[in-house]
Amino acid sequence: MESNQSFGRGTAAAHLPHRFRDLLSRWLFIALIACSAAGCASLPSNANRQPSTAIEDPDSTALGQLTQQLHTASRARSASGLRLLDSVEAALGGRLALIDAAQRTLDLQYYAIQADVVTEQLLERLRAAAERGVRVRILLDDLNTVGPDAQVLRIAFEKNVEVRLFNPLVGPRDSQLGRVVLSMTTPQSTGKRMHNKLFIADNAWGIAGGRNLGDAYFGGNATGYFVDLDVLVAGPVVREMSVSFDHYWNDALAYPVQLLMSPDDIEMLRAKGKARQTDPAKAAQAPPPVAAASVLPDITSTGVQHPQPTDLSSGTMTWAPAAVLFDKPGKVGPGDDEVNAGDTLIDGLLQLMSLAKEHVLVVTPYFVPGAAAMKQFSDLRARGIRVRVLTNSLASNDTPAAHAGYARYRKDLLTMGVELYELRAAQEDPAEGPEWSRDTGSGGSMGSGGSLGSGAGRSAAGSSRATLHSKFVIIDNRLSVIGSMNLDLRSQRKNSEVALVIRSGSLARQAAGLVEGTLGKGAYRLELADSKLVWHAPPGAPFKDTTDEPEASARLKLLVNVVGPFAPEEML
Repeated sequence: MESNQSFGRGTAAAHLPHRFRDLLSRWLFIALIACSAAGCASLPSNANRQPSTAIEDPDSTALGQLTQQLHTASRARSASGLRLLDSVEAALGGRLALIDAAQRTLDLQYYAIQADVVTEQLLERLRAAAERGVRVRILLDDLNTVGPDAQVLRIAFEKNVEVRLFNPLVGPRDSQLGRVVLSMTTPQSTGKRMHNKLFIADNAWGIAGGRNLGDAYFGGNATGYFVDLDVLVAGPVVREMSVSFDHYWNDALAYPVQLLMSPDDIEMLRAKGKARQTDPAKAAQAPPPVAAASVLPDITSTGVQHPQPTDLSSGTMTWAPAAVLFDKPGKVGPGDDEVNAGDTLIDGLLQLMSLAKEHVLVVTPYFVPGAAAMKQFSDLRARGIRVRVLTNSLASNDTPAAHAGYARYRKDLLTMGVELYELRAAQEDPAEGPEWSRDTGSGGSMGSGGSLGSGAGRSAAGSSRATLHSKFVIIDNRLSVIGSMNLDLRSQRKNSEVALVIRSGSLARQAAGLVEGTLGKGAYRLELADSKLVWHAPPGAPFKDTTDEPEASARLKLLVNVVGPFAPEEML
């Protein structure tokens, strides 16, 4: 899914017992032999890529003119407009609206784009935009462009569309396992990924947040769903988003797809995929087909009909000062992490937290604080600042290794007075579970009475597995930082990230209000009693307090206990 904890473990060997180091050595030997046989020891030259940048006159476009009209009507002094997209309808509808309204450019930057029902709807709209003359640039991290998801790259060979892969990996694209093995030969670069998520139209409107593109991120997965949050933005802050995009697009690590694959390569992958589907033995092992989400009735497993785009001219916009924080592309490059990264987005986030006078609220799927964040939390608590954190429980976490890193800090955090909440994975009843992604009929603006999540992704049996995927921090109910970053050492040291910093009391209270509903209904509150962890169920919940990882299987608990003592924190 989202996290790339499986890669870049080249520094882990020194922390493992001898039998694990021996096993790793054998895999490295196999990788070297396979890589030599495949001729995949190096990437092609990227020196001839053509630079390009965002348009300089966005106000001349229809989207730019719409921004001016809405701003004038609002009589606001700040020129950037913002709207929370806290439902899957609003998140998908907003993206479709930007594609349909774009006249000159569309720029997409993502960690993962999955080849599935929802994405096909977006790709069809992008193809239509390109056909009417819109320049489409798609920048995608290369880690997940493998197997069926490699079919997304087909759009790179259409007129007016460019696709670049950031920090590409050596190895085959028809097998994720093969890529894992071959990537062990270059752990220093493989473990660093472009995690940014931006969606920009005509350099005038855009969307930022934590959501990748795929069914699971828009409520369309049969077995579970990601609880996410985006921000629709218009005005000057979008220019800063485009500056960030252009830095990555023109970086030496951004390879045009044509340098790495041909149309025949992609066609061969598709043929292999069809062959697997027709093989009875392999078909029996295949996962069930993606089910339609109840909140997206126009998207079926056949992908025939289209969901409705959001009306950008309607709905409430908050006009407020906003800025963009983003890591340098060199953070993902080879060599020393600190030298290439400079001051990171997480460094800036921790500095903003230090300005708090009353309250800091952190929402992060993967929570491995590290020394710097722990010091910041300690300093905040010493000044009497209330600190609350909502993260995944072991049962809701899609990356057990990340949970193992977080588990090391729980007792110390609770001892210093940080309030910890863990999302409950099982959400059988939408009324008692998180409602973050529920449709509100207002274009994605719930106000302070809602909560995070929804019935999105609920299976036919009525159950679902919720996984927290939103990444934001609210400071004193006046400052919001919403973006792609997790509060973990991987986001701090390995992955590149981007985020919006918004100074608006009303928007901060709206985002915080979503979390309040979840803390009261769909999450466990942790407490330290007699040096033991206790998970407290919300009042009136149909589940009980416990002293063990709630709702997690014995296998998951065993895995965390085995991985936890040996996994280096910087790789979690």
